Amino acid sequence: MIVDLMRHGEPAGGQRFRGHGCDDPLSETGWRQMERAAAAETGWQRIVTSPLARCRAFAEHLADERGVALSTAHDLREIGFGAWEGRTRAQLQEERPEEYRAFYADPEHNRPEGAEMLDAFRQRVAAAFAESVEAPGRSDEHVLLVVHAGVIRALVGGVMAVPDGHLFQLDCDYASLTRIHRQADRGWRLAFTNRVVAD
Repeated sequence: MIVDLMRHGEPAGGQRFRGHGCDDPLSETGWRQMERAAAAETGWQRIVTSPLARCRAFAEHLADERGVALSTAHDLREIGFGAWEGRTRAQLQEERPEEYRAFYADPEHNRPEGAEMLDAFRQRVAAAFAESVEAPGRSDEHVLLVVHAGVIRALVGGVMAVPDGHLFQLDCDYASLTRIHRQADRGWRLAFTNRVVAD
């Protein structure tokens, strides 16, 4: 089985913290980024998407264009950022400077107020992946997941046994592609991460 993980493109509204409580659509640039990424790949037999608009809209378009099955996995939505939802880095540095510094020093133990805990997030993503991708009878598929940076980090972290606090060290650019694949005798393996198609 081959599973490609595509991050959504740039959302409307610019750079800010978007978890599952902030659902901006893709910008025009974001659409172009994802179209370029998709054009570089063929062979997807099935698409699974996050329910959030910045993923779902393009996934629906691509599934229709390619004539492949599409499903939505509610628990593949992004991690919740609590009180930081919709805020920019500059706003947080001004409004919550100590909280901001603490988060980047130790994101595992210094979560924003009301934010989802990393271990709970990883558990729900792993469960959603198992249900939507690893179901019996699907061992030979090539599947595309249209998801978020946090979801990709959680899944790669699971394959590579990365501790919670180190997940944010994985770069995951807009419309990037990451690939994992499962071998019968060796389990899940990482093929590549953060592949971006240039303009």
